[in-house]
Amino acid sequence: MSELALAAFAAETGSHLVTEPRSARYSRFRREFDAAEYRARLAQRGLRFLARSDGGFPHPLRAIHDPPPGLFLRGSGDADLLARPAVAVVGARSCSTYGAQVARSLGRDLAAAGLVVVSGMARGIDGQAHRGAIEADGVTVAVLGCGIDRDYPAAHASLGREIERLGLIVSEYPPGVEPAPWRFPARNRIIAGLTQAVVVVEARERSGALITADLALEEGREVLAVPGEITSSLSAGTNGLLRLGAILVSSARDVLEVFGVELRPVDREPIVDPRARRLYDVLTGAPATADELARATGLPASDLAPALTLLELAGLVSEGEGLYRVAMPTG
Repeated sequence: MSELALAAFAAETGSHLVTEPRSARYSRFRREFDAAEYRARLAQRGLRFLARSDGGFPHPLRAIHDPPPGLFLRGSGDADLLARPAVAVVGARSCSTYGAQVARSLGRDLAAAGLVVVSGMARGIDGQAHRGAIEADGVTVAVLGCGIDRDYPAAHASLGREIERLGLIVSEYPPGVEPAPWRFPARNRIIAGLTQAVVVVEARERSGALITADLALEEGREVLAVPGEITSSLSAGTNGLLRLGAILVSSARDVLEVFGVELRPVDREPIVDPRARRLYDVLTGAPATADELARATGLPASDLAPALTLLELAGLVSEGEGLYRVAMPTG
């Protein structure tokens, strides 16, 4: 089978194909298709194609029930990095400040520990996870739901260039393919397929991130979720996953335990959430219980809990026997 011809035909016909169709149109297309010329045109644009039958194609992705014919690649990273231990960090596009900082912290710590951080380069949680990995000079992979030549959304063009610096941007779609709503759920199966675990940071009840989590479960991958406020619609999906048995993430260590990897020290970004800043300032004076923190800061429980979780995920605060304290630096 010519996987490159199949990928090119699927793009031309606007269809989703993982096996060769038995049609006269495809037979004619394949006879006329010049794979060498097509690869040369890709190379002129700094693009590559990794066929499903290639020995370097990532085995976890090949193992899913509908693997793509291949992946188009863009970036300085070698295709071999797709075979490295990888974790997906996904979530809502319209995320909260809390969710953004958690995703960035997780991306940074997981990449610093040597994992490849995979996400979809979308606004919100995806973009923050990529940025965190970049801050750690780690490797991150973005999976597109459009042609490999596109930066989607366009506002993330500079982020795309940063991802390309050490990592890869990948897509099952060749150049010229426009983004379409149905392509993004299809893209999510690749995010799940490239990774051994999926972490959902924030997600509404019908979020695309939950599709990724469902696909991961179907393929026997681990699913983890960050708890959120019970009153927030952004937490409905993640809290639902936890009810169904997802692994609770209170820090990057919870994710790294799945891989048997130790957390490595990494420089922290400033605390931008004002609630978390107030709590951290109190705890620099002395350890305190949640009740003591509530009295000292005047924060209601609905603000206190997510702010504490944010600090724990950032590795700035630890909890033991009901007492919160500023965490000692790792390493």
